[in-house]
Amino acid sequence: MARTNMSRANTDTSSKDNPTPSPEEGGGEICPVCKGAGFVHPALDSGKADFSRVVPCRCSKGELRKKKTEYLEKYSNLGSLSQLTFDNLSPKGKAAGVVSQERFARVYQAARTFADKPQGWLVFLGPSGSGKTHLACAIANHRLKLGEPVFYITAADLLDHLRSAFSPSSDTTYDELFEQVKNVPLLVLDDLTLGSATAWAREKLEQLLNHRFNTRLATVITTDVPLERMDERLRGRLADSEFCQVWTIEPASPLKSRGSLELELLRSMTFDNFDHKRLELPTEQRQNLHQAYNLAVEFARSPEGWLIFQGVNGCGKTHLAAAIANYRLAQGKPVLFVVVPDLLDHLRSTFSPDSKISYDEFSEKLKETPLLILDDFGEQSTTPWAQEKLYQLINYRYNARLPMVITTCLSLDEIETRISSRMVDPRISLVFNIRAPDYRGNVKPTRQTKRY
Repeated sequence: MARTNMSRANTDTSSKDNPTPSPEEGGGEICPVCKGAGFVHPALDSGKADFSRVVPCRCSKGELRKKKTEYLEKYSNLGSLSQLTFDNLSPKGKAAGVVSQERFARVYQAARTFADKPQGWLVFLGPSGSGKTHLACAIANHRLKLGEPVFYITAADLLDHLRSAFSPSSDTTYDELFEQVKNVPLLVLDDLTLGSATAWAREKLEQLLNHRFNTRLATVITTDVPLERMDERLRGRLADSEFCQVWTIEPASPLKSRGSLELELLRSMTFDNFDHKRLELPTEQRQNLHQAYNLAVEFARSPEGWLIFQGVNGCGKTHLAAAIANYRLAQGKPVLFVVVPDLLDHLRSTFSPDSKISYDEFSEKLKETPLLILDDFGEQSTTPWAQEKLYQLINYRYNARLPMVITTCLSLDEIETRISSRMVDPRISLVFNIRAPDYRGNVKPTRQTKRY
């Protein structure tokens, strides 16, 4: 980290607005290149020199521009991060999957648009290595290239500087330093977290954010804290969609199975191509299917609690679950869609010495992902090991009240009691039995599921 220079940036643009006339244009002075003055009197409309003002001459503009650039670069506190630009950031990110690339491309475009004209707050959520710091620094470096002031700092470094300002040997007073950070035209605050901060640190960060929010100052924030786990006051500010843009960035998912939305078939399952009318069905089944469709659309728009679809194979529950996932992805929101048998296979594979991800990392990802969709929750969950792992996952998300979609062919009576008791809790869960038969044609009747 470069040493912080907290002086206010010089944003004078008079040299841009007042072109320097040559003597022939009415400036009334010999070119100061020879004289060494560096300034001339501009011309009035009458053609005479305006001796009440001086502006840089053409010969000195380049040097002044260079000094201003050097000053702004020093002021920005970017240091070695000045190499993080849009030029060396792939518009599709590092993920291999098409869906992940498309998602990152939307975030990338939002960052480019903001860099051209910073307005409001731009917030990047995501784990380490997701690219959020590169995006934030690319914005800062773009503003510097345009000759505009910007200040970059991590939340931890900011707090360290504020503490050190109380020292008698400090070159900058606490008030000077804090005021400058509060009022810089564009602040990039990297790695913000309030959860484990001390009461003093939380107070300072809240004062800073509250001031910049109330005065409508452009700010870029990066954090690895999911939106639903943020401090309530900060989450309230971010809910102002007219002033704040919130983008979630995720690294490529380790799931590369048929349960992943990277597959073309699942990516093509949308609400637009879901046939919820099925005119060949009896009225009761058509109404039931239409109700399932409406529930899925409503959940996709605002995921809260759990939505559980029961029904025979082919009744449309997987299509609706995938449509929810694709809708959220189109909004730039994170979602993890997995088929339960594949999920259990991946959990087992993490114990292999050749695994590229540890069990703890993979398990944590499943637990913490903002929206988890578990497809085909069925017979495979009957082994003691599988039951324990699925219970740990579901119990965590139940206690944390994290949204989830589950599809299953089983009745709740056939699901392990510890799990089914959470599924039927009306405070968090809605269980809907899709009564429509298999879309794919004639199938033998299977078990009847209960409606709750």
